[in-house]
Amino acid sequence: MEKREKAWEGVTGGHTLGQKALKAMLARVDVRVGYALLASVVPFYMLFGRKGYLAIYRYFRNRHGYPPLKSFLKTYRNHYLFGQMLLDRFAVYAGRRDVFKVENPDNALFLQMLDDPRGCILAGAHTGNPELCGYLLKQQQKRINGLIFGGEAKEVQKNRTETLGNNNVRLIPVGEDLSHVFLIGDALAKGEIISLPCDRRFGSTKSVECDFLNGKAGFPVGAFALAVQFGAPVLAFFALKISTLCYRIHLIPIPVPPGRSKREQINGMTCCFVRELERIVRRYPEQWFNFYPFWD
Repeated sequence: MEKREKAWEGVTGGHTLGQKALKAMLARVDVRVGYALLASVVPFYMLFGRKGYLAIYRYFRNRHGYPPLKSFLKTYRNHYLFGQMLLDRFAVYAGRRDVFKVENPDNALFLQMLDDPRGCILAGAHTGNPELCGYLLKQQQKRINGLIFGGEAKEVQKNRTETLGNNNVRLIPVGEDLSHVFLIGDALAKGEIISLPCDRRFGSTKSVECDFLNGKAGFPVGAFALAVQFGAPVLAFFALKISTLCYRIHLIPIPVPPGRSKREQINGMTCCFVRELERIVRRYPEQWFNFYPFWD
């Protein structure tokens, strides 16, 4: 049997000292200077991070149907944008939040969610930079509980916790002891908001196969199982970089299919989310950041 490649784990690169130095630099230097330096560094990441490079190259080549040269250039652009968004987060850690702008044309949907007494779910994905919007936008009406990968670098976790804590956001790391499951259930029962990525399985076997970018791919059903269990409304949530220092939030309601069993409702909501994700990815193809063979 062919050995499957290890899934990309999503850990921010660099040691603690390097991350602290980056934060210190961005406290004094315009983040766009970092962008200029990044342009010459990206080729080395592509060269030495071969598995991630190939996964994204094949994504452009096989899923979008681009010719080889365009796929290569798009792959470079994808890595470059990913690096920019990492720098943007560290710029905010360094106190430079005022340089960024966030457009939210669907804000009325979010305000409805805040006014709803029920627990609510924001279904996100590894597209764009939703984390940055959590740093820039404040509201005190409902606590948002963000589900995150538990193995992230300590310096990044520290900065995340400090920055988000001021914005009524609590982070819930995914742990092997499944303690996050109880925290999520408790938050929904209290009428709070859960935010979690719905395009990566975190090792879970509970998934449904959906049509996605001219192929079949497995997507986790956890968020939508919670929605059915708690009667929680769901908004698909995407935050995309639309210019050098500006992001735009897209919010789309995910309806519950009427007159079906719970399993059919969960699967239907999952595939509905995937259709919305595909629309976003086709519109912003360079901002898809799953650096592993997604369609295996």
